[in-house]
Amino acid sequence: MLCNQTVTNLSLSCHVIFLFLPRPFRQQPEQKMKISKLTLAIATVLGASVTSGAFAMDLYVDTKTKQIFAEPGRGRELMGAFEKVQDAPAKIAEKLDTAEIKAIREDLALKDNAIKALQEHKEESTGPDSVNVKLDKKGLNFETKDKNFQFKLGGRIHADANYSSTDNFQDSKGVHKEANDGTEFRRARIDFGGTFFKDWGFKTVADFADNGVAMKDLFIQYTGLDFMSITVGQQKQNFSRELLESSNDQMFTERSLMNVLSAPVVDRAIGLNLQSRAKKDYTAALGIYGNSITPARTGSTPEVHNAGDEGWGISSRATYAPIEEKTKVLHFGVAGNYRAPDATGDVAQSKALRFDYETNHMSNLNLIDVTVNDVDNIKMVGLETSGLYGPFSAGAEYTHMWIDRKQKGTAIEGGNNNLEMDGWYADAAWTITGESRQYKQGKFYQVDPKKNFSLKNGGWGAWELATRYSAVDLNDAPFKGGKMSNVTVALNWYLNNNIRLMADYTRAFSFTNPAVTTASGADPENNDTFTIRTQLAY
Repeated sequence: MLCNQTVTNLSLSCHVIFLFLPRPFRQQPEQKMKISKLTLAIATVLGASVTSGAFAMDLYVDTKTKQIFAEPGRGRELMGAFEKVQDAPAKIAEKLDTAEIKAIREDLALKDNAIKALQEHKEESTGPDSVNVKLDKKGLNFETKDKNFQFKLGGRIHADANYSSTDNFQDSKGVHKEANDGTEFRRARIDFGGTFFKDWGFKTVADFADNGVAMKDLFIQYTGLDFMSITVGQQKQNFSRELLESSNDQMFTERSLMNVLSAPVVDRAIGLNLQSRAKKDYTAALGIYGNSITPARTGSTPEVHNAGDEGWGISSRATYAPIEEKTKVLHFGVAGNYRAPDATGDVAQSKALRFDYETNHMSNLNLIDVTVNDVDNIKMVGLETSGLYGPFSAGAEYTHMWIDRKQKGTAIEGGNNNLEMDGWYADAAWTITGESRQYKQGKFYQVDPKKNFSLKNGGWGAWELATRYSAVDLNDAPFKGGKMSNVTVALNWYLNNNIRLMADYTRAFSFTNPAVTTASGADPENNDTFTIRTQLAY
């Protein structure tokens, strides 16, 4: 720092350089600042000069502004006594030769370049386009500092072991049917998601289970509006809280019997969806959809599958939560759906309207299995209610379906062409370790443990006990689609936010017109299924 200051009618011209000033800086009045060889050299390089006669004076520094004064004052601390030396440049030059001065100059130049490089690197690493890389419970995340661009890599693995008992049945043709016991990957997905220019997002989810590849979610989303998001692509339709919730968050390894009605009609399809945003206590969504990207059903040739127009559907869902707190939630919902099949009679999943219930995903034992032909249109209404109070939660859903069938001149099944079916479930859960499930925008999410499982640190994760009763009725006058109920008891162990162990026991009972019978031809009395799952989700 260069300074030029007049002190008590004496002219003082000086070059002051602070190489390092420890805080607090305080010297006794009788001490004098000693000039090191390096300080003298720097003074020589900078051309330090002094005038007037030699004398000593006290200098003071302001602790806030760091200005130097020749007189004491409020907020000033004494630096020490400084002596002005006559002909300082000449004396300094005597102590240093030309080579030393050159070396010092070169060293100062190198340090100056290093400082500039550090400043440039800091500007690059903290600029709006700099990228932060983070690996956490949500997967691998890349994000620019201004959040205009993001990319996330995630996935899930659901590894199951299944066992069934009281499963010695036969179908209508007398062929022996029983559940397959064993192990499988129920789901094995890779999830790619991201953001472009802050307002545009995308998601791609591929599933590699069943020794094949299936595209689940594949869409682009616009979020630039405060009140609404717009999604285009393959996505879930707006129907049923149970169906819309991720399999990572459900309390049971499989969905309820009500899903027998929902899955073939209102699962994923390609479409345009409008979803409300910003409001805490309610949600509203409306979408129009074609068919899914699932290939044509087995046995259909491309010529048959592409013989006519694609089917279409429209669905909407609204939810309201008059109580929405972290550990207290009261939720209500209503949904509606209309679906028209394509020219070949296929519905949303590019296959005929088939209602079936497997005891588990790998069992190949369908206790209900019926196909409805000559469908003109499908109408559905769904009702929801759920509550959350601390570690306790409970919920229920009901779905009613109307199927209008084409008139063929003669009545189908000897009577009414049109059909009515319904299904429902009720569940309840208790988190034994005290955590609450999470709720956001009309959906419930899994428990996050307060303390992760660790033998070293003594944590035991979170434990959850849940039960569910569900039923479906596909019988309507002469149409015998089948009717049954089941009850499931589940114990879930959340080791941490990413790993969960699940154990389910399900008993099916109350059969009427099922797809299988006992060896004597009677309806089954019951069927027991056990499933253990190891889940990794990130």
